[in-house]
Amino acid sequence: MNTNVAPIVPAGEPLAAMAAAHPAEWRVAPAPVAYPDAVAAMEARVAAIRAGEAGELAWLVEHPPLYTAGTSARPADLIEPDRFPVYASGRGGQYTYHGPGQRVAYLMLDLAARKPDVRAYVSALEDWLIATVGHFGVRAVRRPGAVGVWVPRPEKGEGRADKIAAIGIRVRRWVTFHGVALNVAPSLEHYSGIVPCGIATEGVTSLADLGVTTTMADVDAALRREFEARFGPTTA
Repeated sequence: MNTNVAPIVPAGEPLAAMAAAHPAEWRVAPAPVAYPDAVAAMEARVAAIRAGEAGELAWLVEHPPLYTAGTSARPADLIEPDRFPVYASGRGGQYTYHGPGQRVAYLMLDLAARKPDVRAYVSALEDWLIATVGHFGVRAVRRPGAVGVWVPRPEKGEGRADKIAAIGIRVRRWVTFHGVALNVAPSLEHYSGIVPCGIATEGVTSLADLGVTTTMADVDAALRREFEARFGPTTA
C-alpha cells in the first residue's frame, strides 16, 4: 500500500439539516467577480448579519484566474508567483486556484442560529458537495485529515484520489464566510503554479476531466437542491 496518502472513506449519512428560522438568500453573480471585491462584499455582509441588519447569503461566483493563500499557506508552495495575481486570504487552508469554469460558493451563515459547531459545518459542506457531484454520476468521498472532496483514481495507484472541490472557511462570532470551490470545467493546468492545498502527492480533477458534460446552470441547480436539503430553504 502507498503509505504517503491518506485512506479513502465514503461519505457518511447526511447530517441533519442545519436549518435556520428564515430562508437564506441565494444569489448567482452574472459576471466574473474580482477577488478583492468579493472579499469586501463578504466582510460587509458578515458585519450586517452580526448587527441584525441583513439575512444570510449563499453567493455563487466565478473569478478571473488567480491564486489565494490561506492562513496556513507555505511560501514554497507558490511555484509560479508571477503567473496570476496572488491574494492573501483570511480563510483557513493553504494555496488554491480560482478561475473560469470553477463554481465558488461563498456562504455567510449564522451558525449561532443554526448549530454552533464548526466541525459539523465543515462536514455538512463536504456532504453537500459529495451529493452535488453525485447528481452527475460522480462518486466522491471525504478523506481523513484532508478537508475537501475527492474522487478515487485507482488507475493512478492504490489509495490515490484527485480533489474535485476545496473548502476554506472563516468564522467570525459564529457567522461564516468564504466557502467552497467546485471544479466544473476549469483549466486544470492552471493548478501547476501552486501546490494545491499543500498536498503534492495528489492531483486535481473536474467534472469535465471525468467526462461529464454539463452547464454551470445545471451545477447551480444541483448545488441549490442539495444545499436546501442540509441548510434549509433559500430565496432568490
